[in-house]
Amino acid sequence: MSKTSIALLALCVLVFAVAMRHGRAADDQMPAVGAPAPTFTLPSQDGSEISLASFKGKWVVLYFYPKDMTSGCTLEAHNFQRDQAKYDKYNAVILGVSLDSTDSHKQFCTKEGLTFRLLADSDKKVTPMYGSMGNYMGMTIAKRNTFLIDPSGKIVKVWVGVDPAHHSDEVLAELGTVAKS
Repeated sequence: MSKTSIALLALCVLVFAVAMRHGRAADDQMPAVGAPAPTFTLPSQDGSEISLASFKGKWVVLYFYPKDMTSGCTLEAHNFQRDQAKYDKYNAVILGVSLDSTDSHKQFCTKEGLTFRLLADSDKKVTPMYGSMGNYMGMTIAKRNTFLIDPSGKIVKVWVGVDPAHHSDEVLAELGTVAKS
């Protein structure tokens, strides 16, 4: 192959990669504050199917996280678990979503003493609906984003790229403001 052919092939590959990324971005658009939360049904760590619609009348903290049993995700989950009673006072449920399997979630919950629902988006259908699909070192993961959904099913707050060490405190502060208004 000549240098020109190799350069042309490399250019075609680059253009294709950019086109694929650009085309995927439209599907991965993050829903806006004020918009209805995209509906879904996903399996939880106990194998039961959990639908967002079943939480009408409650506040929902829908958080996406990269991977079970990693340091940041464990810290974030521990903090949500630590604050569970505070969420209960606001009539709020916590739903964690990652691309891990239900078996992985079950092990994570057992190992870390988590009692709230972790949902498995193994088919990668819900995470993109919330603009939360990402890549890390060649792996497809969920980005660390959170959506606060009001009792009528509308998104009232979005956090992007959260700090797992302080995130539960941020969510509770926001709940304290919006749940009383």
